[in-house]
Amino acid sequence: MHNQTQAAADLAKHHTKRYVIGIDVGTGSARAGIFDFSGTMLASAKQNITLYRDTEHFVEQSSQEIWSAVCHSVKQALTIAKVTPTEIAGIGFDATCSLVVIGDNDAPLSVSPSEDPERNIIVWMDHRATEQAERINRLGHPVLRYVGGKISPEMETPKLLWLKENRRSTFDNAKYFFDLADFLTWKATGDLARSTCTVTCKWTYLAHEKRWDEDYFHQIGLEELANEGFARIGQNIIDPGTPCGHGLTPQAAEQLGLIVGIPVAAGMIDAHAGGIGTVGVNGDATRNLAYVFGTSSCTMTTQREPVFIPGVWGPYYSVMVPGMWLNEGGQSAAGAAIDQLISFHPAAAEAAILAKQHGVSLPVFLADLARQKVDSASEAVDLTHGIYVVPEFLGNRAPFADPHARALIAGLGMERDLDNLLSLYIAGICGIGYGLRQIIDAQQLAGAAIDNIVISGGAGQHPLIRQLLADTCGKMVLATKASEPMLLGSAILGAVAANVADSVTQAMEQFSEIADQYSPCDKYTERHQRGYQAFQRLQQTARELATS
Repeated sequence: MHNQTQAAADLAKHHTKRYVIGIDVGTGSARAGIFDFSGTMLASAKQNITLYRDTEHFVEQSSQEIWSAVCHSVKQALTIAKVTPTEIAGIGFDATCSLVVIGDNDAPLSVSPSEDPERNIIVWMDHRATEQAERINRLGHPVLRYVGGKISPEMETPKLLWLKENRRSTFDNAKYFFDLADFLTWKATGDLARSTCTVTCKWTYLAHEKRWDEDYFHQIGLEELANEGFARIGQNIIDPGTPCGHGLTPQAAEQLGLIVGIPVAAGMIDAHAGGIGTVGVNGDATRNLAYVFGTSSCTMTTQREPVFIPGVWGPYYSVMVPGMWLNEGGQSAAGAAIDQLISFHPAAAEAAILAKQHGVSLPVFLADLARQKVDSASEAVDLTHGIYVVPEFLGNRAPFADPHARALIAGLGMERDLDNLLSLYIAGICGIGYGLRQIIDAQQLAGAAIDNIVISGGAGQHPLIRQLLADTCGKMVLATKASEPMLLGSAILGAVAANVADSVTQAMEQFSEIADQYSPCDKYTERHQRGYQAFQRLQQTARELATS
């Protein structure tokens, strides 16, 4: 810690600019955080953004609304922190891996059956392209080796193919297709460069060979993109943290309330920003699994050599930690799955009123209530009372890459009281933990073992949840000092772009510190082994029912 403090002090002596801004665009909001050079956040601000869900599988947003929310958040954070624009050294962005479509005159092009021109983003969780993804997977192109063997409808080439087949005018008239993080850096700087992180993880760019595979695009039916030299999806691919263009344009600087020319870093997918904000915390990223537990969850494992894991995305080269390979898994619904689960219960309305009276969200209220009823957090599993949950409401992202998977609940009776709702909630958290354990097991079997889970994300902040994850997975759970690791990760990118830090790797060590750790409780090892086995049997039953 002394070294980090001294490094920050040395930097302050030589820089009139003393802060960096991290900007995170999640599924429900845009946030901005102001950080000093030791990784301490002075202030943050957020503004909610609209999520349009007209049908089960269609989820859309507006890029113009998102940019406006980013600008509002930055200005508000500066005001709260009492920091002047002249003190900002650099800016970093992260965002969900959503597809943004821009037409002539840089105007949004609708992706929506509603024909609303503002709705020009197909959100990451949108599953309209499931049929296109399955068709691509049947073709079995070698490029799929680098997405765990199966492409997901959450990725961009199936979504682009859906646009071509269902909204041909939008596809043909699109001037640019962006991943959302790349849209934000373009909006800030005018630079069309794409991040290695976004295009490798979600667009099938082969970063280890520094090329797109033209044959893949011809085979799946997106030959137009290959024939035009990939101009609409990215010809200049740069590593996260690399400065974009000449920094903030005059227009963007005015909108953000900042100074023209401030360096802007090539960005990252939001989960990966959380990864760099956490995974280097103890100096060995290869032994840590970054677990971002938010609306969905994301697991990220760093290796020195490529490891191919069926059903787990990657291996991706240099997309998070420079020069290292990344395997990425996760759960398509995590925090959202818990929200969905408890909403079914007859006591949910009563509990929501009590949560509001306590000034907390319903899941936090239930976690607090559970903690009051037991002597230790690990004992909360005793409150499940025979209820088991497979919380795959939105499919299985990993390790089965099955978008058709669905949730199961076993053990419910006729109870309608708050205690039974609490049982269902704890069973749901355990189900999230068993799903995480399944990913860890699949990775270990393929040769990508880990020792620790480094947690971030809003849904994973409660100490009860962290302890239950340690117990269900049998792994140490580490939490970092940063309360907002994704904002910190983006700020790290901004620091690198501004030459505040020499590299992403160096900045990860400079900006991160362990705050808490949670060890698995040996007393409950056998209990969770039985729970894990029950989870797997229920999961298998669901697959059998789906095919019967």
